[in-house]
Amino acid sequence: MEHVEALCIAMAQHGDAEAFARLVDFYQTPVYNLCHRMLGDSGEAEDAAQEAFLRAYKNILRYDDKRPFATWLLSIAAHYCIDQLRKRRMNIVSVEDLPPQTELPDPTPNPESVVSGREQQSRVQALLNSLSEVDRAVVVMYYWYEYSYEEIAQTLDLTVSAVKSRLHRARRSMAEAWTGDQRQTALMEAGNHGEIRSPVF
Repeated sequence: MEHVEALCIAMAQHGDAEAFARLVDFYQTPVYNLCHRMLGDSGEAEDAAQEAFLRAYKNILRYDDKRPFATWLLSIAAHYCIDQLRKRRMNIVSVEDLPPQTELPDPTPNPESVVSGREQQSRVQALLNSLSEVDRAVVVMYYWYEYSYEEIAQTLDLTVSAVKSRLHRARRSMAEAWTGDQRQTALMEAGNHGEIRSPVF
């Protein structure tokens, strides 16, 4: 794969559009998934992925082969998504627009598990949407792509300490919001059963 990729990159740098099309085939899914997690909308994710590949094609001569091509490409996609998010600071996502579940599906899902899965996806996406644009990119790359601190820093033009700081802050923010949601849900369910009790701390 690495040899084929290197060959395609070299050919694309000499103007071979077909070679670049092969690179698109290799990376179409991870680039789209990154954009989907960042933007929370399938249509916008498709447009963002297309724009990322277009920008990569236009700047292929500037690619440094000492850097992993995937990191370079995802950095283009991430920066584009960050710009888009800054243009529309208020991001409201409908359940239909949520990204597909990353876990393996239950071979015999029941309606309750399907609804529960959608609700969890909705809550996770809502928590992501509450983060700043860069913090969101850090979280997505760390948890969904399993990038190291160094790789995230290189991709987003940050220092490693800044990545760690942003990730810590984002985790704490998401955890607090998640706990608050859980407590509110529990209180609502207790209220529906006429069993409202004072929380014990």
